[in-house]
Amino acid sequence: MDSNDNGKLVLRLMLGGMLLLHGAAKLFGGVDFIVPALQARGLPGALAHLVYVGEVIAPLAIVFGVFTRLAAGIVVINMLFAVWLMHMEQLGEITQNGGWALELQAFYLFSAIAIAIFGAGRFSLGGPTGRYN
Repeated sequence: MDSNDNGKLVLRLMLGGMLLLHGAAKLFGGVDFIVPALQARGLPGALAHLVYVGEVIAPLAIVFGVFTRLAAGIVVINMLFAVWLMHMEQLGEITQNGGWALELQAFYLFSAIAIAIFGAGRFSLGGPTGRYN
């Protein structure tokens, strides 16, 4: 068994699973809180619904290993928008415990970048040699 494939699976399950929790919160609680941030930057509030793609559909694709590289790219875009819309004022902040205020967002962003680079691996529905995996 190739340890690279094991590592890819762990990374996919972790990123996809954790992002799905954020997506579920938005499925049940809505995305209305995102609309003012979009409108303040001159974007239509309806774009807030794209968060479902970045936090539900893409994470599911990552977990199952289907169109994994594309899904990871969507998560990268989602995280860049999340930082730009909601967290820019925290960009240089350090918490009381010495951590970066945006370490969770950075963790999601760079994990998605790694998955986009590495692909899904052998343990995926798309297979290791799938065009987008």
